[in-house]
Amino acid sequence: MRRLHADDGMSTVEYAIGTLAAAAFAAVLYTVVSGDSIVSALTALVERALSVTF
Repeated sequence: MRRLHADDGMSTVEYAIGTLAAAAFAAVLYTVVSGDSIVSALTALVERALSVTF
């Protein structure tokens, strides 16, 4: 009886949904990070950090 109701891990459908969710999140993150405003903000931050005198 116990073997019939065991839930030891994720099923194939859960793996598929998890993989699709991770891929969608990666696509959204890539779109945000590769946008012009983010790239210019990061570039300005790095340039400001490199131009600081001690």
